[in-house]
Amino acid sequence: MDLLVVLICLSCLVLLFLWKGSHGKGKLPPGPTPIPIIGNLLQINTANISRSMSMLAKEYGPVFTVYLGMKPTVVLHGYEAVKEALIDRAEEFAGRGVFPVLDRVFQGLGIIFSNGECWKETRRFSLTVLRNMGMGKKTIEDRIQEEAMCLVEELKKTNANPCDPSSLLSYVPCNVICSIIFQNRFEYSDLKFQALVKYFHENLRIVSTPWIQLCNAFPVLRYLPGCHNELFNNIATQKQFILEKVREHQASLDLNNPRDYIDYFLIKMEKEKYNEKSEFTLDNLIISVWDLFTAGTETTSTTIRYGLLLLLKHPEVAAKVREEIERVVGRNRSPCMQDRSLMPYTDAVVHEIQRFIDLVPVNLPHEVTKNVKFRDYFIPKGTNIMTSLTSVLHDDKEFPNPEKFDLGHFLDANGNFRKSDHFMPFSAGKRVCAGEGLARMELFLTLSHILQQFTLKPLVDPKDIDTAPVVNGLGSVPPFYELCFIPA
Repeated sequence: MDLLVVLICLSCLVLLFLWKGSHGKGKLPPGPTPIPIIGNLLQINTANISRSMSMLAKEYGPVFTVYLGMKPTVVLHGYEAVKEALIDRAEEFAGRGVFPVLDRVFQGLGIIFSNGECWKETRRFSLTVLRNMGMGKKTIEDRIQEEAMCLVEELKKTNANPCDPSSLLSYVPCNVICSIIFQNRFEYSDLKFQALVKYFHENLRIVSTPWIQLCNAFPVLRYLPGCHNELFNNIATQKQFILEKVREHQASLDLNNPRDYIDYFLIKMEKEKYNEKSEFTLDNLIISVWDLFTAGTETTSTTIRYGLLLLLKHPEVAAKVREEIERVVGRNRSPCMQDRSLMPYTDAVVHEIQRFIDLVPVNLPHEVTKNVKFRDYFIPKGTNIMTSLTSVLHDDKEFPNPEKFDLGHFLDANGNFRKSDHFMPFSAGKRVCAGEGLARMELFLTLSHILQQFTLKPLVDPKDIDTAPVVNGLGSVPPFYELCFIPA
């Protein structure tokens, strides 16, 4: 009986705490009533949070509150709400929300998971260096073309036999970002390089599992056995690899002649070595390089891998892309970015792949940087914000039949490419992906090179190909598949 009384009292205290959080200084947006301790987790499918948010939005509207554990998260659903927050009120919604599993690893450093001055200075510095290293210029386009041709040669070695393309498709974006960070590329046969790429795949799969969503809601779970420990080990190995590269750079550094991102950062560290508040430290360098590595490799390679699966499912689309490449580029030269304006169908395919796969369904968590009044609701400073990119990319008013892979979403009646403000696979606002321009270039050039040189042959009837993600959490992970690359 005493235990029952304690539990009842505890529940009342928790409910009082939640009520105060909603009404103490104002009113949080409405939402489902939370259960003490666990919040709304019984009403949310952790295997597909995006779908759960869409269901809740039908009942509570485009702005609502859910409790993932004991802390409130304000959900923004639909283009208007997401745009109003991330673009129209970008500064107020520019904070990075808590992601306990990874916050423990990165401790507020780097580009992705940092906040305040650390984030502002590190991001500003990184964007400047990326531009200095050629991002958005012809020099980086040349690197992508060279790497895409290396990929083509590697695919020819499969001799049209069935193969799993996962690793090979990762080598292009990984080597491109390596050339920016380390000034060198790796041979595809390099075992360290292969292991590095494997960790990227595993990390995306792990952070997208229901278990990680639970660990984020209840950080104490990280002390139990689980796949989060595999994630920690993978990241520790990657950080050790980066540290070794940094040590090599320190030994050969020329302060007047920076070669790559690491050199620029080390020179900045040297200039600020007497500034006790400097954000440019060795720890921040390692995390920043990891951020660039991850963002520059896994998202792009997964998009290409998912894209090839969709082209296997829709061979008529792949055939039209090849026809356009043949007409505009021919066989005697490599596709280049100048070709894109003359290839509206291919451009539409690249955009529709990104829209359809919805790679990061609920975006990384944001956080309001101060007390905010938003649509007559009060959102306290530090509140986590979940922005549903699914609701934007799959808006049925902008994209009729959004669950269907349809090139009409980006082509007008005359076959011209049609832009859309709803195209937000890289997020938007202050936290938009720093490498968006690089990723767009890599997607167009890599897919164009592959389809210029090969016909894609599935191992099963296209109608039997399942394109549903095997995991749908932080990321949408495509199912395993094999195909044959038939030389054109």
